[in-house]
Amino acid sequence: MILRNLQETSEYGKALAKELKPNDIIALTGDLGAGKTTLSKAIAEGLGVTETITTPTFTIVCEYETGSLPLYHFDVYRVNDSEELFEIGFEDYLNRGGVCLIEWANLLEDGLLPDNIIKINIEYGENEDERILTIER
Repeated sequence: MILRNLQETSEYGKALAKELKPNDIIALTGDLGAGKTTLSKAIAEGLGVTETITTPTFTIVCEYETGSLPLYHFDVYRVNDSEELFEIGFEDYLNRGGVCLIEWANLLEDGLLPDNIIKINIEYGENEDERILTIER
């Protein structure tokens, strides 16, 4: 899927949010600055989250409870090993009835995520705002 600009990225994120159900997991991958956080914010907006969405880079996870479903937004870029995730109750988050949105999911060790997830890889397109999404369900 090609998204030509930030508006289309936002629209896609909001539309995806409408399809999400409890315990869905979205694994986002892509280069630094490719748009993982932009897409995350659009998904949160589509869920009706009213809090300000920030990248949880130093806290690993941010919880948002104001939307139609709870949103658990992870950024695992600085996670050194799976023990750090177990300490914050990562496995519990996956089954809490909310949506888990995981930026940098490619850095997780094999076996940490179940098979039935939505994988979205974001790549740079031909111009500054264009993005190419590869989506696996």
